[in-house]
Amino acid sequence: MRGPVAPPQVPLAASRAETFDSLVHDSAERLRRRLPQLASVDFAVQEVPWLGGDSVPDPVDAVPLGRVVRGRRGRPDRIVVYRRPVELRSRDREERAQLVHEVCVEQAADLLGLAPESVDPRYGQE
Repeated sequence: MRGPVAPPQVPLAASRAETFDSLVHDSAERLRRRLPQLASVDFAVQEVPWLGGDSVPDPVDAVPLGRVVRGRRGRPDRIVVYRRPVELRSRDREERAQLVHEVCVEQAADLLGLAPESVDPRYGQE
């Protein structure tokens, strides 16, 4: 008899993409509790950076881990975290969670015009 290895409510049943989305969501909530001005900012996940359009990367630049998309025409500002580049730079779930949070902090700092340490005093210490 075939069936699932684990029921859907067990973390084992979550896909890598769902687990990553959860890390970004947790980091966003942590930052929103600290900085109310992030309440209207969307946090999103994309698989990889899109290099089309006006932004032509400098060949010496590293692959970005995230970016800020400024809101226009009634759309809110958005912080985007790129899943595949972050996954490739982290060895395990704990390191991935830390890197996701650092990317969110850096992008929030850029959006708000603050130093990352002002967004999260523990930035760079974990």
